[in-house]
Amino acid sequence: MPAATPGSPQRLAQAWWSRGSLACALLPLAVLYGGVVALRRSLYRLGLLRSRRVPVPVVVVGNLIAGGAGKTPTVLAVLSALRGRGWRPGIISRGYGRSDDGLVVHVGKDTPVDQAGDEPLLMHIRTGVPVVVARDRVAAAQALLSRHPDVDVIVSDDGLQHLRLARDAQLLVFDDRGGGNGWLLPAGPLREPLPRRVPPRTLVLYNAARPSTALPGHLAHRRLAGAVSLSSWWSGAQPSTDALQQLAGRPLIAAAGMAHPAKFFDMLHSAGLSIEELPLPDHFDFRMLPWPADAADVIITEKDAVKLQPGRLGGARVWVAPLDFRLDTSFEQALIDLLPSHTTRTSDGHPTA
Repeated sequence: MPAATPGSPQRLAQAWWSRGSLACALLPLAVLYGGVVALRRSLYRLGLLRSRRVPVPVVVVGNLIAGGAGKTPTVLAVLSALRGRGWRPGIISRGYGRSDDGLVVHVGKDTPVDQAGDEPLLMHIRTGVPVVVARDRVAAAQALLSRHPDVDVIVSDDGLQHLRLARDAQLLVFDDRGGGNGWLLPAGPLREPLPRRVPPRTLVLYNAARPSTALPGHLAHRRLAGAVSLSSWWSGAQPSTDALQQLAGRPLIAAAGMAHPAKFFDMLHSAGLSIEELPLPDHFDFRMLPWPADAADVIITEKDAVKLQPGRLGGARVWVAPLDFRLDTSFEQALIDLLPSHTTRTSDGHPTA
């Protein structure tokens, strides 16, 4: 990976984990940013801006720091937990990197990535649940319920700061970086201040080996589920550990277009694979194949697989290594406890008091 240069995004990201000279120089901007965040929350608290409630419960999954902390696998695990308890969930998301995120788009398997966003498309392919993307989460929720009236709970992907949509529960996801240097953007990684205690109707989930902040929470359990060829992945085949182990000893390029690709590379190393690491920008579009033309075997994440059709690969064998991400039963029960019972709703779908 190229070295970070002055003013580069890499250097700024590095500055977020200490309170060095660059972070200190940016602190006045962080104070201004914090003032805007506090003012906006005050307007909602005073009722001058109003949150809109939709007819079904809403669970918001988000993180306080810039960059990925594991929201997508958390959403997938939450969907599995809800379905296991009899709920019929749908997903709303902004869909990062869309060509026009002002549009309301109902995501299907054949929706182009530039209209759906890579993560919403992945979530739809993996789960089959209805997914709607729009900048306005309220409009997305209304469109989802209009087309899919059987949906009885909505999971909002990365909607933590979208206060216009009222929520019944919210999940704060942290990875091993915690809150970084504890400062707001751009002097630190925080989108809003790290709370001193867990807010009401909030659960904290650590996508890490141990808690990375002082907030009490639950640990996610993550590992590679195995490997599957890209063409088989598109056909709905499941990964296998045997396929992953058979890649051991081969010359293997590992490509990852995500905010923190080192996590993916570390899991491949732990699985006994010898890899050439190919980190790519987050949400890399794969319009051009980033690996050499003579590459024999390449392994990628599911987030990247949704942007690659098998017919584009040339002579390379491309493998997908999905993540097996699980929540403990205590977390699942705590989430269910925050939602109204299926039997305690009025005829129009609104939760009763």
